[in-house]
Amino acid sequence: MHFKIPLLIGILFFSTAPSAAQLAFERSSTAQGPEYSYRWRDAAGEERSVSFTLDGEILDKAPRAQKNYRPALAQRYVAVELTKAAKTVDPKDAHVKIRQQGDSVEVSVRSRHQEKLQHIQQQFAQAREQAFSDYLEKHYYTRYITPLNQQAVKPDHIRYINEYTQALIPLSQALYEQVVEQSDAREYFNLLLGWVQSIPYNALDDRADSNGSGFAPPATLLAQNQGDCDSKSVMTAAIAKAFLPSTPMILVLLKDHALLGIGLNSKSGEQTIKVDGTSFVLIEPTGPALFRFGEVATSTLQELASGRYTIEKIQ
Repeated sequence: MHFKIPLLIGILFFSTAPSAAQLAFERSSTAQGPEYSYRWRDAAGEERSVSFTLDGEILDKAPRAQKNYRPALAQRYVAVELTKAAKTVDPKDAHVKIRQQGDSVEVSVRSRHQEKLQHIQQQFAQAREQAFSDYLEKHYYTRYITPLNQQAVKPDHIRYINEYTQALIPLSQALYEQVVEQSDAREYFNLLLGWVQSIPYNALDDRADSNGSGFAPPATLLAQNQGDCDSKSVMTAAIAKAFLPSTPMILVLLKDHALLGIGLNSKSGEQTIKVDGTSFVLIEPTGPALFRFGEVATSTLQELASGRYTIEKIQ
């Protein structure tokens, strides 16, 4: 669903942000699960580090790879399911023919009884829709209305966030242990942002045209030590959910970019967006620019001001 939501933004100006610098990255295998170690330089120029071990058993329950979406394969699945349904129709009532033509499936229903004809046509229309939905769910995809109001299919980012939250608790905890006790949540988010922004960046192809080929689930992103803006935003959201499980959050999708909104009270100068009466502070996980909590790129603000964006609530 495309949301037209009033946008609350500040002055469209930021000084040039420093670039993230990952100083070291190590990955090793342990009996418990994969162990990671990082060193990077934060927005203040200070060297930071974090190490953590993920639980292999929990991690194995989360999806590791996103298959590319291929319309012809999706429609082949639909055609097979409809063919199964067609075999259950009594030939005395109607004759149903299923034929796939490239990226579409044609359903032909013939009957001498007009009432039965309409009923069976309606049944197969619903069956076609259900089969397509089943295919998307099976392969971690979802329908999507782009910021340009186009119908498309993309990876189910919210599902990935939810299914990775538990697996990334050790990472979230490792970052939290470096935060001064009783400090503002912003200190945690700035540490998290500096770390994820320093992970090497892969440019995002147009989300509506890429067929999901560039999206890396968190386990893959960590193992490969690189990711695009969608991948980094999904991983950051899962870590943030582990830190603040009851705090509302949103995923903000621009045409070629993604960022997050955190439902915390904003401070002066922080960029926010309002959704259904709730104000969210914006954060930029992508990098390599080092933006702190509540800071976003000027190009991001311009896109938001134009209204060309889509909001997905992180439940």
